[in-house]
Amino acid sequence: MSKTLNLLAFDLGAESGRALLGRFSGRRISLEDVHRFSNGPVHLPDGLHWDVLGFFRELKYGLALAAQRCKGDLASAGVDTWGVDFGLLGRQGELLGVPFHYRDRQTEGMIELACAQMQREEIFAITGGQFQRFNTLYQLLAMKQRRPASLMSAGTLLFTPNLLDYFFTGRKLTEFTIASTSQMMDIKELNWSSRLLKTLDLPEEILTDIVPAGTVVGPLRRPIAREVGLKGTQWITPAAHDTGSAVAAIPAERDDIAFISSGTWSLVGIQTPVPIVTPEVMRYNFTNEGCVGNSFRLLKNVSGLWLIQQCRKSWEQAGRTMSYEQMSQMAAEAEPLVSLVDPDVDGFLNPENMPAAIRQQCKALGEPIPTDPAAVIRCAMDSLALKSRWVIERLEQISGRRLNAIHTVGGGIRNQLLCQLTADATGRPLIAGPVEASAIGNLLVQAMALGELSSPAEIRQVVSNSFPTVTYEPKDSSMWDDAYGRYVEILGNNIAKIT
Repeated sequence: MSKTLNLLAFDLGAESGRALLGRFSGRRISLEDVHRFSNGPVHLPDGLHWDVLGFFRELKYGLALAAQRCKGDLASAGVDTWGVDFGLLGRQGELLGVPFHYRDRQTEGMIELACAQMQREEIFAITGGQFQRFNTLYQLLAMKQRRPASLMSAGTLLFTPNLLDYFFTGRKLTEFTIASTSQMMDIKELNWSSRLLKTLDLPEEILTDIVPAGTVVGPLRRPIAREVGLKGTQWITPAAHDTGSAVAAIPAERDDIAFISSGTWSLVGIQTPVPIVTPEVMRYNFTNEGCVGNSFRLLKNVSGLWLIQQCRKSWEQAGRTMSYEQMSQMAAEAEPLVSLVDPDVDGFLNPENMPAAIRQQCKALGEPIPTDPAAVIRCAMDSLALKSRWVIERLEQISGRRLNAIHTVGGGIRNQLLCQLTADATGRPLIAGPVEASAIGNLLVQAMALGELSSPAEIRQVVSNSFPTVTYEPKDSSMWDDAYGRYVEILGNNIAKIT
């Protein structure tokens, strides 16, 4: 390529959003922070919601700032977000209501309702998906039960990133990686499952065509282009699911490496050319989700830094403010492996007080009850590290691969203690970097859509050329082996409950 290409990635996570300007030379890409904003849930009388109009406003502001930074020479922009959540449009394209947040309690009991109408094994055989009560499938079932008029009046369902695509371009579509989080897609046909939706009496006609990651959605709507000061900028849907974008930016192409995309959620998995839909995958409640190039990632959603984020929030509300760095230092000084929990029990999904929820879970398990903040944080970190080991060992069992190392990307790698604990717990080297993997994958899929890169392998090479990594070698393995035996017993009860 003859000149530097300016690209803009909007990467929205469950706690914050960011706009990052990428300057792509053909071999390397550099990042420039343009805009950051918080995007927590909104509590309304009927439940927990997302402020999608606020997202739209922040993204427009980020576009205007990027236009100034690159003097109007912005080739493209695109957005990735978390999965499962959606907005509904009316028959005339108007937004119907305020989209619900996946942590809202409306979906309680919906997995059981679905499995009463179609066998669990059949749902899994069709979708290859993890049974999580907040999946799109169960959100729609909850809407059908509690707000049927809203569902009946809908003309189109758009997942959060594709809803924002629509706001900016007027085009309605669903990107493949985000569709794969819904538990409504036929994993073999790569299209919506008419049989599943018909059996559960859910409207397939509100779903749009599924398009591959790297689809050019179109130019910005003219009023927006004028408002932000851009001309000729293309809007592109990257891997619209943030994990899909993050995995695209992992600079490794070895079959013996597991990945962890670490943030509010910790996504622990491997890449596969085709989905793996076996009784073992269903038993362990793993999922098959889409990747760039229509390949797959076999993974498990683990509750990640959510536990630590919510502990911090609870302590702040009680008048004690701590930075994440201070919390890590406290945990580093605390006695290790005293108290252990499963980070994925329902009680941790959205409790009013996370430290109290952790103590309650320890009591229920017969584990020592952590009494001070340092012990609570250490309990959460040790448990997350051991859960990663459990998932990786199950991945080896399912895939028949030996996984000799872990590559971790995302904001969670800033937590150096958790990186080291994960290496220690798993007995494997942990390679960390880059931090902004979702945004980087977003940017480079845009470059591929524009014809500047030709494959996921070329994306990985650019990432390797552009960003350093840090390796954490495992230590103290015998101590962790002893704790792991105890931890497997804790997890055994939860596995029994979901099978």
